[in-house]
Amino acid sequence: KMAASFLSGRKTISFVGCGMQVGFFVSLVGSEGLLLGLMAYDRYVAISHPLHYSTRMSQRVCLQIAGSSWAFGLLDGLTQMVVVMTFPYCGSRVVDHFFCEMLSVLKLACVDTTLFENVVFVCCVFMLLFPFSIIVASYVRILGAVFHMRSAQTGKRALATCSSHMTAVSLFYGAAMFIYLRPRRYRTPSHDK
Repeated sequence: KMAASFLSGRKTISFVGCGMQVGFFVSLVGSEGLLLGLMAYDRYVAISHPLHYSTRMSQRVCLQIAGSSWAFGLLDGLTQMVVVMTFPYCGSRVVDHFFCEMLSVLKLACVDTTLFENVVFVCCVFMLLFPFSIIVASYVRILGAVFHMRSAQTGKRALATCSSHMTAVSLFYGAAMFIYLRPRRYRTPSHDK
């Protein structure tokens, strides 16, 4: 929808379409955060316990990791989408964002949304900071294992194994921090668009 709006110049979206954007966005972001956290555990097992890797990270375990992260992301997205769509909206119906981002949509609600915003904050802590803590803990353990390796070449190979994951983590969390963790005094309505 966003690409079609850019190409046509018509910047409208239905109420249901806006709700679906909120749901998909929250679901996908939550799922990706959880997957990145669980992938860090995969890297830890591969480097610290290479002989046990095939038993600890069996196909069944990998499917459980993927399925649980998708399920939690979907549950989080659907829950937040349903709640956002049940608020009454009045007055302006112009979302001050280039897509239906939840906080921009909540600004249009006719009721106090403070409680829901606090619930969203708790969900974000679970869906983003919990995986981030797994990532940090895994990489601390990986670095400990690398420093105890006898060969510098083996250590370099181990760190090279982690480079693609660290790139994905940096892009994901770097963008989120840039957008959502700026002090309020540095934010203007046009910054987050």
